Amino acid sequence: MPDPAVPPLETSASFSSLFRRGEVWMGIGLMIILTALVLPLPPFLIDMGLALSITFSVLILMTVLFIGKPLEFSSFPTVLLLTTLIRLSLNLGTTRLVLTRGHEGTDAAGHVVQSFASLVMGGDFIIGVIVFAILTLVNFVVITKGSGRIAEVAARFTLDAMPGKQMAIDADLSSGLINEDEARKRRKALEDESNFFGSMDGAAKFVRGDAVAGLVITFINAVGGITIGTFRHDMPILQAADTYVRLTVGDGLVTQIPALLVSVAAGLLVTKTNVAGSTDKALFNQLGGYPIALGLSSAMLGVLALLPGMPFIPFAALCAFSGFACFAVTKQAKETLAEAAATEAKGKQAPVAEEPIAKALSLDIVRLELGYALLSLINSESGQRLTEQIKALRKQLAGDMGFIMPAVRIQDNLQLPPNAYVLRVKEIEAGRGELRPGMLLVMDPRGQPISLPGEATHEPTFGLAATWVDPTYREEALFKGYTVVDPPTVVTTHLTEVIKDHMAEILSYTETQKLLDELSKEQQKLIADVIPTQITVSGLQRVLQNLLAERISVRDLPTILEGVSEATAVTRNLTAISEHVRSRLARQISDANTNDMGYIPMVTLSPEWEQAFAESLIGDGETRQLAMPPSKLQPFITSVRQSYDRFATMGEAPVLLTSPAIRTYVRSVIERFRPTTTVLSQNEIHPKAKIKTLGQV
Repeated sequence: MPDPAVPPLETSASFSSLFRRGEVWMGIGLMIILTALVLPLPPFLIDMGLALSITFSVLILMTVLFIGKPLEFSSFPTVLLLTTLIRLSLNLGTTRLVLTRGHEGTDAAGHVVQSFASLVMGGDFIIGVIVFAILTLVNFVVITKGSGRIAEVAARFTLDAMPGKQMAIDADLSSGLINEDEARKRRKALEDESNFFGSMDGAAKFVRGDAVAGLVITFINAVGGITIGTFRHDMPILQAADTYVRLTVGDGLVTQIPALLVSVAAGLLVTKTNVAGSTDKALFNQLGGYPIALGLSSAMLGVLALLPGMPFIPFAALCAFSGFACFAVTKQAKETLAEAAATEAKGKQAPVAEEPIAKALSLDIVRLELGYALLSLINSESGQRLTEQIKALRKQLAGDMGFIMPAVRIQDNLQLPPNAYVLRVKEIEAGRGELRPGMLLVMDPRGQPISLPGEATHEPTFGLAATWVDPTYREEALFKGYTVVDPPTVVTTHLTEVIKDHMAEILSYTETQKLLDELSKEQQKLIADVIPTQITVSGLQRVLQNLLAERISVRDLPTILEGVSEATAVTRNLTAISEHVRSRLARQISDANTNDMGYIPMVTLSPEWEQAFAESLIGDGETRQLAMPPSKLQPFITSVRQSYDRFATMGEAPVLLTSPAIRTYVRSVIERFRPTTTVLSQNEIHPKAKIKTLGQV
């Protein structure tokens, strides 16, 4: 009873879609071939199979003739195996028919075998034996042996040349002659070439083994058939020899001729290693490319035609043909030289413009350089993860910081250690590290040693203790509460911190103008009122750089412009303007420093240090600066370091709260030894923000 849960229409549709798949038919055909090795086949199916074998062999030969290069027929080793298997199964089927029904006549193994036997033998089985022996020797001794040797040498030379070709590709990529996509295509072509010629080296053994098997099967058929016909069917020995040798030779010819075609195809394929284009074009272009050779050949043929006893017509016809070919090729060569001279003269009249020297002055804003062992991070299929993460990082920075991160140029550097990478900002090194491709970096958030086997190291971004472990330990590491990251994530994390540390340096005048141009139409009136009457674009750039230097988002550009407009009514000091803008961004700054518990952890500066900093300020306006003696600075640095180390053991990362007048100067001191510490003034704490004072410095 059919299952009511599966509708009959859906079941039939699934079966029809199944049989439309090529691999299903491929599997069915292979099972039929293997079955033919065991089960007897009627003469009709033998005829169909032999016709298919001949057709398949001719198709293979024609395909090899018309392909441009060997890699266009990279499936040839597999095809060679299948054709060999088909011929062997048919040979076994005809052998079974010859031995079991040979006494019935020459059509016992099918009409194809009978036709080949009658056509080649011409009524005499001795002629057939000689023709078959010659075909087999030509296939076995000349073609298969030669093509096998060529395939073996080609495979060896291809594998030996791989390192040099790989280094040439890397050198072209490093020098900028090719891009990353072209380098990836060349590496793929190099890998396919080595795999192809390695497979052809083994596939040549199929052809040679097929020829040997044909000889052995033919001998067995002849001896076995004569023996069976004489002793079992009481046939005269001469009649048995005539009948069974006819069948045997016909069977051998009908299988050896397709084998000869495939052997020729294999020989043509392995000899096309240095020939571009189809076989006919390559041969005719090279053989007919020398008019002198054609002329001398024509003269020699003319002499042979005039010799006494030599047939005149064949040699005279060939003499005329080669002479005409010499004339035509010479004329074409002169036309080609004239066209080349005209093109060269035209090129001299209009010289190609040289690349401007100013192009050498261009800088890569952000560049990632990889050692050659790390090229798999970008060249392999899984390597797309790194480029995708960099794209996501650019989008994240635009959303979080209002900062459009420039494109990252990725290139290899053969001067680096194999597993090293370098991050450069404006072509100056900003960070470096080492990776282990195919492994995972494991870190313990609690700072404890890693209890998994691996290579001890330090995480390149923050310098934390870590261990490179095998990917099989991923689940165990996660179970133990470790942080587990792969190599692309390590690079992306390091790149994120480098970009955040250098955002102020990367924000150029042009990028500032782009930020203004991308504001909505509703904000254009505000821009027109502020720029350039109250502040220039370069002045706004400096204000934005001051904010980005302390990792404050500039995405709310309208509020920043409003703050600039208010501050410029009082002062033109860019530092004072930046501090006023920070107070306008108090809600944003407070939210950014609020922890998971919903409050801002803070440490206040003691009145003594407030007074010490205020008394150490000298000058006015732009010349105002901190002049605290080193005897006072060192105790301050020591006190801050001890306090924050104590809070770090408690799992807290508080901000340092100061008065507005001295905030910038306190920050300038602290960023020297604790750049990640946030320094805020009272004006930057939003009235509705929850705070928690942890201590005092």
